[in-house]
Amino acid sequence: MQTLSSSQANQATTRSTRRVSDAPTRMFHWLFAASFLIAYLTADGEQWRLLHVTSGYTMAGLLVFRIVYGLFGPRQVSLKSLWNKVSNAPQWLRNAISSQSVSGINWRQGQNMLMALAIILLLLMTIPLTLSGYGTYNDWSDFLGGDWLEDLHEFFGEAFLIVVLAHLGLIIGLSFLRRKNQASPMLTGRVEGTGPDLVKNNRGWLAILILVTVLAYGAFEWQQSPNGLVSPVAISSIGEDD
Repeated sequence: MQTLSSSQANQATTRSTRRVSDAPTRMFHWLFAASFLIAYLTADGEQWRLLHVTSGYTMAGLLVFRIVYGLFGPRQVSLKSLWNKVSNAPQWLRNAISSQSVSGINWRQGQNMLMALAIILLLLMTIPLTLSGYGTYNDWSDFLGGDWLEDLHEFFGEAFLIVVLAHLGLIIGLSFLRRKNQASPMLTGRVEGTGPDLVKNNRGWLAILILVTVLAYGAFEWQQSPNGLVSPVAISSIGEDD
């Protein structure tokens, strides 16, 4: 009986978790975020231009993967699932307005709706952001006239940053309110709770393939450039600033 009680106690203290996000989705998320961060930080200065462009092309490639994975991947990451969460916004607002109390509002649905909206906006804005960047890099302005293409690229870059900051603010705010790290599922793919995994297969092999592809592309661009992705002038300027 003592052994049984000890076993039950150990099981009670062990936190059960279930998988809610697979490895390819998490890998896409962090590579996409890193690519934008690098591209944004290297937006100014000719010496950073190739690194900036390479990061932008990487974002475009990752977007293509996300669209394909959203069309043919598991239900949890499908583009239709994202749209369904956002399309329920009018109904959610009506229910929230007619609710008799604040506690009666389905705040979790509202959170999921805002998260899905942020993801959709970021995916959509990547298209004009990278296209305008490609046009600016290849001097389309010489044919189109004026600097409006570069201005458009800067506009979408700043708009993209605003959505990213709003997304981060929502995650931080919810983490404080719920006293639980809301970003951890994008790190581990799991949340605390009992029940079956929402995502059956982790597909770690696909995540590794995505990472290898991104690194290989970066290495290719580095090899093709006489001065690498970062010019010696940029490196020397960092040393002078230090």
